[in-house]
Amino acid sequence: MNMAARTATLALLLCAALPAFAGQAAAPQQPIAVQMYTLRDAGTLDQQLKIVQAAGVHAVETVGTQDVSAAQLKELLDRYAIKAISSHVALADLRKDLDGVIAFNRLIGNSTLVVPYLEQKDRPTDAAGWTALGQELGRIAKQVRAKGMHLAYHNHDFELVDFNGRTGLELLFAAAGPDLQTELDLAWVARAGHDPALMLGKFQGRLFAVHAKDNAPKGQAEDEDGFAAVGQGVLDWPAILPAAEAAGVQWYIVEHDHPRDPATVIKTGADYLRNHLTATPPASAPR
Repeated sequence: MNMAARTATLALLLCAALPAFAGQAAAPQQPIAVQMYTLRDAGTLDQQLKIVQAAGVHAVETVGTQDVSAAQLKELLDRYAIKAISSHVALADLRKDLDGVIAFNRLIGNSTLVVPYLEQKDRPTDAAGWTALGQELGRIAKQVRAKGMHLAYHNHDFELVDFNGRTGLELLFAAAGPDLQTELDLAWVARAGHDPALMLGKFQGRLFAVHAKDNAPKGQAEDEDGFAAVGQGVLDWPAILPAAEAAGVQWYIVEHDHPRDPATVIKTGADYLRNHLTATPPASAPR
């Protein structure tokens, strides 16, 4: 076969293969991520990201700087083809050095900051306090948005105390305005005595993510603070997942506060979500 004929044959083979390659490239990734706090005791940061990759997950929510520079973190994320989709940043750091926090997260390719936990001294004790905190977070959210990023708030159970028919969390978001997004921790919602599926509906349209974790049956997994891998506990996922999709959840972030075996918890949770989420992610995810 002469050179011209070989070239023509190769071109035909390439054209025939392109639809298959295009189909592979177009296959949507389900919006599943891992909260790195789950892996804090699982070796080095390199080893932790290797666990995420092995679970078939390609997105993480970081914890602050992960105790490395932005360049080091970006290099590790790129090594394992993992994207940082959000970062837990203490309220004190947002108050003290917002510009520095934004600069770090821009360098690693992240655009969403999440207030993860309120220290005791920062927790309101009445409705007026939750409203005031919401107003402050709304102001920070506006500053963050002006820089091309987003701010979200993650709950535990203490935000879900009732004040004349409205929880502290609802008061906070009502006062914050539309720029503040929600990261709803479903296990903590259930522990506070609320139905996660109903709570999701209250934040429709502003749900950046849910923390996908489960509660073990009462009296079990006490060495794991009573938590369980997604789908292995008592939460009603067949009701929760359709409610989450209807409410516009963008990301499902696998987490466990105190796992005996972090790698298994992540793999189990990610597999459960892959098997039970609809094939096509919400239009706004991933972002």
